[in-house]
Amino acid sequence: MEIAAEFVRSWLKLSKDWSTEMDAELAPQLTAGQLQVLELLKQFEPMKPSDLLPYLETTPAAVTTLLDRMERNGLVRRDRDEQDRRIVWVRMTDLGRSEAERGLKVRSDIVTRSLERLSLHNRQLLIYLIGKVAGTWEPPAGASSPSDKGTDKGTDKSAEASAPADLSETVSETGASLEEISETTSGDNS
Repeated sequence: MEIAAEFVRSWLKLSKDWSTEMDAELAPQLTAGQLQVLELLKQFEPMKPSDLLPYLETTPAAVTTLLDRMERNGLVRRDRDEQDRRIVWVRMTDLGRSEAERGLKVRSDIVTRSLERLSLHNRQLLIYLIGKVAGTWEPPAGASSPSDKGTDKGTDKSAEASAPADLSETVSETGASLEEISETTSGDNS
């Protein structure tokens, strides 16, 4: 099977499994979409409904419907701005805060159960590789460079330099090192 097709098949199955588990464990008080709003409010509170749009990738009408339901369920409240009554601010209620904490723990537990199938080393490698594919990987502060490790083989080791130090060891299940992975994917602008 082509690598891209295998990746998509595995990713879709994992996403579906996580979504099914999330729906079951968050119910009846919370949905995954509501958890996403609460998580954003936890980080950026207060927010205007329009501030949610880029994060939720949906329509203004859908955000309004979502907030209506959340307000009815006591998770958020909407307040008019005192200086400009046209502006509405969304804030979490105490119930919203406790449901956000519960929902984040549920999600963390679901992901942890999946990741426990892998060794710690391979979990770190998976996070690193998905971060590279998604373009979200940032090397930890103070990460060593290839020259710090005394390597000078003339190959591009930027991927290895930005990976956590313990990932530069051989990957136990595949037998491939990060150097080999980097060399076989040198066209990925690593």
